[in-house]
Amino acid sequence: MGSYILKRLAAAIPVLIGVSVLVFFIMAMIPGDPALAILGAYATPENVAKLNADLGLDKPLVQRYFIWLGNMLTGDFGRSFSQNKPVIDEVVGRFGNTLILAGVSFVICSILGILAGVVSAARQYGLADKAITFIVLIGISIPSFFLGMILIILFALKLRMFPVSGMYLIYGGGGLGDLLNHLVLPASALAVVATGVIARLSRSAMLEVLRQDYIRTARAKGVGERRVIMGHALKAAMVSIIPVLGIQAGFVVSGAVYIEMVFDWPGIGQMLVTAISQRDVLLVQGGVVVVAACYVLFNIVVDVAQAMLDPRIKT
Repeated sequence: MGSYILKRLAAAIPVLIGVSVLVFFIMAMIPGDPALAILGAYATPENVAKLNADLGLDKPLVQRYFIWLGNMLTGDFGRSFSQNKPVIDEVVGRFGNTLILAGVSFVICSILGILAGVVSAARQYGLADKAITFIVLIGISIPSFFLGMILIILFALKLRMFPVSGMYLIYGGGGLGDLLNHLVLPASALAVVATGVIARLSRSAMLEVLRQDYIRTARAKGVGERRVIMGHALKAAMVSIIPVLGIQAGFVVSGAVYIEMVFDWPGIGQMLVTAISQRDVLLVQGGVVVVAACYVLFNIVVDVAQAMLDPRIKT
C-alpha cells in the first residue's frame, strides 16, 4: 500500500505543474497592465515602470513563471496588493471557510445519495424507485446558483427561517449554532446536484451487485433482506461508489464558487472572483493552485480507499 500511495503522489506532480502553467499563462494573457490596476489614480508612467520592475513584470514571461514557481515551492506565494497581506495567509483563511461549506455539503450529498441509491435499487421499478428517480432528475437539472436564489426567496425572505447571507450574524453571532444556521441554505443548494449524481450511480452499482450469484445464494439460505442489502451488496458496491464520491467532492469544492457569491459566503470562491476583478494576479494564481491541489488530494484519498476495499486495483 505504501508504494501504491507513493505512485499516486508522484503521478499528481505533473498534474499540479500543468495547472500552475495554465493559470499563470492565462492570467498573463488577460488584457491590461496589473500595475495600472494596482496604482489607480497614481498610475504615472514613472510609477508604473517602477512597480513593474519591483514586481518583476518587466521580465520575460517564461522567466517570470519559473521565478513564481520557485518561490511557491518554498512557501512564498507572493503578496496580495488588494488585501495587503501574504497570499498564502489570505488563501488559507478563506479556504478554511470553503472547506466548512463544502464539507457539510459533501456529507449531506454522500449520505442522502447513497441512501437514495440503495432504496431505489432495493425497490427496483417500485413506487419508491420511481419517486426517487423523479426527484433526482429534477435535482440534477436545476443549477446550484439558481436553486440557491430560490431557497433565499422562499426560506429566508418569505418564511424567515434562515439567514439570507454570510457566515455569522453581524452582531452577536459567532457560535456553532449561528454557523450551522447560516450553513443550511448554501450547503443544501450546493449538495443537490451531487446528491442526484451519487444516487443514480449508487443505484446502478447496487443493481449490478444484486444480480450476482452470491446474493441469490444468501437469499436462498434465508438471510434477511436488510442484511443482504446493507451487509453484503452495499459493501461490494462501495468499490464502484467511492470513485464517484471523490469526483463529487471535487465538484462540491469547485461549485462552491457560485454558492459563495449567491450567499455572500467568505470563502475562496468569493475571494477569486473579487481578485480577478481587481487584477490581483498573485492572489488568483495562489488560490487556483491550492484548490487544484485539494482536488488532486481528494482523488488520491479516493484511490487509496478504493484500493483498500479491492486490493486488485493496486496491481
